[in-house]
Amino acid sequence: MKLEPMKKLPAVLSFQRATVISHGEFFNILEDGAETPLTVIRHGIRGTQNVNKKEEHGVSNMQITESAMTDRNAIGFGIRFALRYLPIDEALHACAPGKKDDEENLRNMRNHVRAFTKAVKGSKGLKEVSERVATNILNGRWLWRNRSLASDLTIIVKMTNENGENVGEVTSKPAGETKLSYNNFENRPGEVKEVGEKIAESLSGEGSYNFEVTARVDLGFKGSLEVHPSQNYVEGKPSGKKGGFARPLFKIGHPEKPNMDESSTNLNDVRTMGVAAIRDQKIGNALRTIDTWYPGFEKNKKPIPVEPQGANLEQMTCFRKQRNSSAFDIAKDMGNLDPDSKNGMFLIAALMRGGVYGSESED
Repeated sequence: MKLEPMKKLPAVLSFQRATVISHGEFFNILEDGAETPLTVIRHGIRGTQNVNKKEEHGVSNMQITESAMTDRNAIGFGIRFALRYLPIDEALHACAPGKKDDEENLRNMRNHVRAFTKAVKGSKGLKEVSERVATNILNGRWLWRNRSLASDLTIIVKMTNENGENVGEVTSKPAGETKLSYNNFENRPGEVKEVGEKIAESLSGEGSYNFEVTARVDLGFKGSLEVHPSQNYVEGKPSGKKGGFARPLFKIGHPEKPNMDESSTNLNDVRTMGVAAIRDQKIGNALRTIDTWYPGFEKNKKPIPVEPQGANLEQMTCFRKQRNSSAFDIAKDMGNLDPDSKNGMFLIAALMRGGVYGSESED
């Protein structure tokens, strides 16, 4: 039965994320195969000034910065994170009235959500979305700049059920014979289909699986090399001619205490701050970079992260701002949407992402 399209979304409407991701922690890989934590250190540097301005600047650039370096005996490094997917029919988190909502409007919205999530289960659209996400797990997109450091790269995905029992393990060589692209999803080797199947089963509620994802990066030599964890935004960080704070990195754990005694005010020249890591949001952004259904893809030729309005930081634009292409507009008639259509697959991925959709505004 066809549902009446929504004239406006309820004022309070939100969907919880169906994707649960941990931070990705770095570790050293030593010659004997041992793994040790890869830490962030804080230190001072004397760099040079290179500013594209007419004002005159000094040559020296004194800074306090943070770096993440592999162990001097490391032949490579790794990053590991955990992943789980929740049933998509549990995505609706809040649907409540505002000043311009009545009970019929709320009931209609709930019916739309119920009809769409029911249609999603077992659909080709869900399979397509799941395999696209699996591709981004296995091609190492989530490594970001760290991919460029690899002489050889291996991705390992271990899958367990809710009882902790092993249900499969796949290994991917993204640059090998079955090369996995970052710009299309045409190549679907067996490992992509195997991981994608478990993702789809989790989202359908047919199973509950945990994924342990590990990237092992072979450097091609032994030595200390800088890697790239997430960077933190710090408001009001010190600056000035005598040296400021240049770059705070994301890390897990507790920092080493400053080396200071009553007779000295000098701090450690190098101080360990914690274990280097990539934020869960940054990993999630990479995994959901599957949107090739947006207006303008034929010209741009690149997938973008699934965002309600197609926001893309790389190109500093929103590809889904035009009417009837945003998730906010598509959601108004989701109950009548074919999950195998372009808009249907986009909305499946948008619900996996979660977010706040409510609005008091009229059309």
